[in-house]
Amino acid sequence: MASGKEIKKKIGSVENTKKITSAMEMVAASKMRRTQDRMKEGKPYSQKIRSVIGHLANSNPEYSHSFMTSREIKRVGYIVVSSDRGLCGGLNVNLFRHVLRDLTQWNEQGIGVEFGLIGNKAGPFFRSIGAEIKAVMGNVGEQPALAELIGGIKVMIDAYENGEIDRLFLASNEFVNTMTQQPRVSQLLPLDPEDSEEFQHRWDYIYEPDAKQLIEGLVTRYLESQVYQSVVENGACEQAAKMIAMKSATENAEELIDDLQRVYNKARQASITQEIAEIVGGAAAV
Repeated sequence: MASGKEIKKKIGSVENTKKITSAMEMVAASKMRRTQDRMKEGKPYSQKIRSVIGHLANSNPEYSHSFMTSREIKRVGYIVVSSDRGLCGGLNVNLFRHVLRDLTQWNEQGIGVEFGLIGNKAGPFFRSIGAEIKAVMGNVGEQPALAELIGGIKVMIDAYENGEIDRLFLASNEFVNTMTQQPRVSQLLPLDPEDSEEFQHRWDYIYEPDAKQLIEGLVTRYLESQVYQSVVENGACEQAAKMIAMKSATENAEELIDDLQRVYNKARQASITQEIAEIVGGAAAV
C-alpha cells in the first residue's frame, strides 16, 4: 500500500485537475450560449433561401442550371465540418465514422471520393486514411467568417461544375439539444427536388433581368449559406459536447478523490495501529 504522503500528493493532483475541468465546463457553457445565439440568428436566412431553392428545383425555370441537373455518378465530393480543438467527447469521431461508412459504400461501387475539410481535426484524420483532399480550411474560430470559408467552398463547387465530381455532400453535426448532437450528411449538389407538401405547389417565376444571372447568383448564395450555417451549428455542438465532457471529467475526479481519501484513511489507520503495537511491544519488553 502506498504511503499516506504519496496518497495525499495524488489527492492534491486530482483536485487540481478537477478545478481545471470545472473551469473548462463553465467556459464551454458560456461559449455555447453565444454560439447558439449565432446559430439562431442565421437560421431564418438559411431556411428562407432553402425554401426558395426548394420551390425553384420543383419548378420549370427558363434557364436550367447545371447544379439542377443529375448525371451519372463517377466521383463524389464531401465537405466535412469538424471542430478546431479536441476535448469534446466523441463529436468528431462519430461524424468521421458516419462519413467513413459512406466512403466504404462508394469505394465498393468503384466510385472515387474527394474531400474539402473544414476544422483542424478533420485534416489529420482523413490524411491518415489516405483520402483525396482538395481543400483544407483550419482555424475557423468561434466566430467563423464566410469570407474565410468561400475559397474552400468554391474549390468543391468548381469541381462539380467542371465535371470532376458528380455529387457534392455536406457532412456536419446537427445541434439537437445540449445533450444530443447527431452526425448529418446532406446532398448539396445537384439540387434535389423536394417531395414535402410545402413544395407540391409548383411556382412559375418571372425573372428580372434574366433567369441565368439570377439563378446562378441565388444558387451560389444558397450553397455558401448552407455550409456557413453548418459551421456555426457545428461550433454550438462542439461547445455543448465539451461542456458535457468536462462535466463528466469533473464528476469522475470527485469520485477518484473520494476513493483516494478512503485509501488514505485506511493507510493512516494502519500506520497508527502499527505505532500503537510498537509502543505496547516496547513497554512489554521493559
